[in-house]
Amino acid sequence: MKLKVISGIGLLMAILLYSCQSDDQIILARYYSIGSIIYQNKCQNCHGKDGQGLSALMPALTDSVYLIANKAILPCIVKYGLKGKLLIINKKPFEGDMPAMDMSPIEIAEVLTYITNSFGNKMGIVTAQMIDDDLTKCK
Repeated sequence: MKLKVISGIGLLMAILLYSCQSDDQIILARYYSIGSIIYQNKCQNCHGKDGQGLSALMPALTDSVYLIANKAILPCIVKYGLKGKLLIINKKPFEGDMPAMDMSPIEIAEVLTYITNSFGNKMGIVTAQMIDDDLTKCK
């Protein structure tokens, strides 16, 4: 009997804690889970399941310093790709082509939320409004 009461109280507390999430936490969780699916379908083949990249061919997505320093151009890279530009990621140079991705701003926000909160990165939510703002500044 005591075990059932304790289990019930534990379940009730878990439900209460979950229901106390802020709107930002709920949006982050939603973007992250959808971004995971987009990553699997459009990015994983080159950047790897764990974001480790492909040796000297494809850059890893695990360099938080690079991601933070270049957060405003990440949407441009995803949307329009890169051609021959030299990147230094995890202290390794990369030069080559990344194809443009035909994604809407919300999809870019979701996949970047996933990338910037996976593989050792913890950068918070990337919103569609942020993507719209950053895309207007692409060169």
